[in-house]
Formats: sequence, C-alpha cells, structure tokens
Amino acid sequence: MSDVLPDPEPTVAHSDALLAEVAALPALPGVYRYFDVAGGLLYVGKARNLKKRVSSYFQKNHDGTRIGHMVSKIVRMETTVVRSEAEALLLENNLIKTLNPRFNILFRDDKSYPYLRLSGRWPARGPQDGRAHPGDYPRMSYYRGAVDKKHQYFGPYPSAWAVKESIQLLQKVFRLRTCEDTVFNNRTRPCLLYQIKRCTGPCVNLVTPAQYEETVRHAAAFLLGETQSVLDELQARMMGHADRLEFEQAAEIRNQMTALSRVLHQQAMDNVSDKDVDVLAVKVLGGRACVNLAMVRGGRHLGDRPYFPSHVEDAAVLAVLDADEGVAPVPVEQQVLEAFIAQHYVDSAPPPTLVLSHPVRVELVAALSEQTGVKIHTVHQPREQRRAWLEMAQTNADIQLARLLAEEGSQQARTRALADALDLPNEVLDSLRIECFDISHTAGESTQASCVVFEGHKMQGRQYRRFRVEGITPGDDYAAMRQVLTRRYTKLAEAAREAGGAEAAGSVAGQRLPDLVLIDGGKGQVGVAREVFEALGLELGRIVGVEKGEGRKVGLEELVFADGREKVYLGKDSAALMLVAQIRDEAHRFAITGMRAQRAKVRTGGSQLEDIPGVGPKKRARLLQRFGGVRGVASASVEDMVTVEGISRELAEVIYRALH
Repeated sequence: MSDVLPDPEPTVAHSDALLAEVAALPALPGVYRYFDVAGGLLYVGKARNLKKRVSSYFQKNHDGTRIGHMVSKIVRMETTVVRSEAEALLLENNLIKTLNPRFNILFRDDKSYPYLRLSGRWPARGPQDGRAHPGDYPRMSYYRGAVDKKHQYFGPYPSAWAVKESIQLLQKVFRLRTCEDTVFNNRTRPCLLYQIKRCTGPCVNLVTPAQYEETVRHAAAFLLGETQSVLDELQARMMGHADRLEFEQAAEIRNQMTALSRVLHQQAMDNVSDKDVDVLAVKVLGGRACVNLAMVRGGRHLGDRPYFPSHVEDAAVLAVLDADEGVAPVPVEQQVLEAFIAQHYVDSAPPPTLVLSHPVRVELVAALSEQTGVKIHTVHQPREQRRAWLEMAQTNADIQLARLLAEEGSQQARTRALADALDLPNEVLDSLRIECFDISHTAGESTQASCVVFEGHKMQGRQYRRFRVEGITPGDDYAAMRQVLTRRYTKLAEAAREAGGAEAAGSVAGQRLPDLVLIDGGKGQVGVAREVFEALGLELGRIVGVEKGEGRKVGLEELVFADGREKVYLGKDSAALMLVAQIRDEAHRFAITGMRAQRAKVRTGGSQLEDIPGVGPKKRARLLQRFGGVRGVASASVEDMVTVEGISRELAEVIYRALH
C-alpha cells in the first residue's frame, strides 16, 4: 500500500441508524469492523470497552488526517462481544489475516514452511522374499504441505535451503537414504552415495532393518536436540565393539562420532538449554516495517525469514485511538510485533520460548497459550546466547528493510519514468495497472499464452493467468494473440459498458481493465490487438507493443502504439525501458514454463492414463513401472496387463480400449 492515501472521496454522511447503533453498544470487550459503501472492509479493531472506543471515532474531529479519511468512508459496522480483551486481541488478528482490511497492519505469507520428513514403516517388518522393501527403511526428504501422522516431521524450517543443508549433514553423519521408493525397488547394486559413505545401502540389504532403525532413532534424537544422549550411546556401542575385539565396527562408530562432534562444533548457535526458540526482531523506517523471524530447533539455529507487513503508516496514526483513555499510545514497533505474533501463530505452532526485540502485552501471550495449548514464555532484553541470537536477528531486520526501501524507491522511479515517457498523469502512478501478454510454443506444439500483471509498483503473482490456445493453425502467433485477448477482455468490456461507458469502472471478480496492455511483439501483434479492442469497444491508447530493435539486441527495443502514435525509443539506460523489460521478461518466463509443462504432459502421455476411469495414481505408477511408459502400456496385451498388481481383466480391457 502506498504511503500516501488517495485524494479524499466525497464524504459519506453517517446515517442516523449507524449513530444509533453506536450509541447502543455495550460497555464490554469485543471486536468491531467498519465497512464502506461498496461493502469493502476498512478496519478491524478491538476494545476493552466497545461503547467507549467506537464512540470516539464518531465524536471527535479527525478532519485532514488518515483517521478522518477512513471515518468519512464508514457506512456500516459489525461488532462481536467476547469474554476478555485478550480474546478480542486474537479474534481481531484472525479477522485481519482472513479478511485483509485496508487500514490494519497485515502480514502475508503465501508459502507454507518446509519440513524434514522421515517416512516409512516404523518399526520395520524386515526383508521378505529376500528383497528389501522401501517401507522398512525410512527415507529422509524435503517436504512442504499438509502434515500426515503416518510420518515423522522435523521443523518447521525457515527456507528450503535450511532443510537441504540439514539433509546433507545427516547424510554425512547417519547415512540415511534419500532415494525415491521407485529407485530403491530397482537397485541391484549400491549407488554412488553408498560409495562416498553417504548411505548405508539398504536397497541391496547391506544393512539390516534393526541396524537402520537404530540409526534413524539417533538421527531423530539429534534433530530434537538430544545430542549428548546420542554421543553417549554411540560411545557405549563403540566400547562394546572394542571389548569384543570388533575393531572395524568400533572404528566406524568412532568416525561417526567424530563427524557428529565436528558438526556440533560448527554450529556456533548450539545451546543445550534452548531447544526450540523463535527470535523476533522488528525495525520500522520510512513508513515500512520488517519483522525478522529466526528459528532455533533442536538447539540449532536453522536460519531466518523476513516479513514485511502492509499498512504500517496507517496503523501508526490509528494507534492514537486504539490506546485506552489516559494511556500512552502503543509504539508502532510493539503494534507490529503483536500483530505478527497474533497472525503468524494462528497457522504455525509456536515454540515454548519467544525472544523479542520489544515487549508485548502479557494478555496476548496468555491468550495465545490458551488457544494453541503451548505454554509460551517471552523474553525481552535477553542475556548470553539469547542476546546473540536477538542481535543477529535485529541486524538482519535492519538489512532487509534497507534493501526493501531501496528496491521500492527504484521500482517507483521506473514506474514514474514510464509514465513520463507515455504522458500518463502522475496521480495514477500508485494504482497503475499493466498487463503483458506473450505466446510460447515449440514449432506449433503445446501453444500457451501468459498474462502477467504489474500493479502498485510490483508484479502481482496471484493475478497471473495462463491460456491454453486451441483451434488455430499450429505456429500462428497472430491467431493465438487474437484468441487470448478476446477471452481476456470480453467480460471486462461488457462490465465497462454496463457501467455507462466508464471503462475503468468495469470489473469482473475484482479485476479491472488495465491502464496499459503490453504486447511482446511489433506492428503485426499490435495490429491484432487493435482489431480485438475495436471489436470490443475498448480504448486503443491502452495498447503498447514492445518491438525488437536492430539485430534483436537488448536495449534497442522500441514501443509501438495501436492508436497511430509514432514509435518511441526509450534508450538502453532508460529506467522506463528497464520496467518494460522486467514485465516482458516475466511474461516470457511464465509462458515458457507453462508451455514446457504442457508439452511434457503431451509427450509422456500422462493424461492418457489419468483420464481412464478406475486407474488411480498407484495403479498408473505400477503400469508405467512395469511397461516403461505409456507407449509400453499401449503395446501390452490384456493378458500382460492382468499380471500387474491391482489390474483386473475388466480394467485391463478398459485400458486397452482407451489406448487403442
């Protein structure tokens, strides 16, 4: 969200019904929500005394302030009474996270946290029919998604890199397998990982299930921070082998202990007393904020992740009202930290200890403990090892926020440069919406089109779209562009006409017509776009083509317009060209990845088996494994298919008919 609010809209007079509803509020703790005339959520707040807090919005003069701007837009209100202020605090942030109000501090995290997973049957059954079964030897792997109780998970980790680094570490020390089950089942001799002492070779029975299970137990204990118990047990086993004169086995365990000790020595952040800790540091500057979350799991520092909330400056102004009467306003840093804690741990289980750069209210911690079932202890102004963790997290927060401000300043400068080059008004900069299209195929095969969106000075990945182009002559990029633009803008054009010709007002499912439509192509593609826009009754001035320069060299591109304007050469060092190239390259990348995925699916014939009723993932995998691919399945007879586990004669006949 921009640091500058848009020009004030016409003031909405508060209705008598709304004011009467405010006057009738109870003097109880609760949560209130404000809505504008279009039903959009403006703000979610909590109060110890609903009547007193909500009345202050309507009784005081807020003209000329951000608060006044918000209050002028309120036409409807909803309230929820709760038992305590702490409960109100949690409900407030649950609503903020799910409803995305305009004027609240809001944290967004589109990615789930990755885990390290140990999968497999535990304890093992042992070899059957002389063959090793992958289910008897837990596999160590990277995992992101819903947690399944059948497996054991460790984490969460702040990044995929942290998980993979831990996997490499465990391979060196405990030599657990990382191969897929299909690879495990088809091995007849040890792989390279066994040769370089990164795996114990369970796939070819070089280790018994009992021995492997003991190694898995040690690895799990290490991940849980029980390092000393692991070392003690290994030492006892080593001495036992030595007493029995089994010096080769004793030397192997000695090497394992040496590797484990070396790992522990390299982990400078080791702390036996703190096994699971989250370290939270906040930095506020220039209307933006960064919360840096550092994770300690099993006594090891796993890395950190920065979060950048939106609407921080609005919250700083609204803090004046959100503070109780006679109490100093809550500092912005504390507001940001409390908002993060309340919103983040709704979905992620909190550790028992939080080390914080700023104090938070005890009511929040108590309510969070009650909600999650974890007794949470917070530490402000820590000592010794915790202080080192916090200082590191604070440094990272400072660095990340400085980087963000620099990038945003650069991106806003690029947007401004493009607006100047195209004579766009400065007041549209913060809301300037650009959609860019690109066509991708391989010699006409698997044609895909991409539409990427740039708005609010950044790419909006959630609004990207792919189009599968069908019914055209293979390789006809003009026909593909005509089809895609027609599909994309027909409904938006209809919505614009229904709005009385106000094109910008036309919207479908929350999307509006863009201010600019970038076409990756020259006169030909722009001509196609002009035909589509004329047929739909849309303004031609929106269309801008990006034409390759002489020799198709980067930096020599020219802008081509559909409304008859002369070409514009921006210059290879132009900030405007940098923005155009950034958007175009993103559209190209998005189209290529979609095309390659579609092409791979067509060439492997994956969808041929997926579309056959009765053939699920397991049966499909068995068929592909047995016959080496879809072509092999297609060439197999019904009698051959019946020999595959789970394939009856009736189903084999259905598969045969479908593939022939």
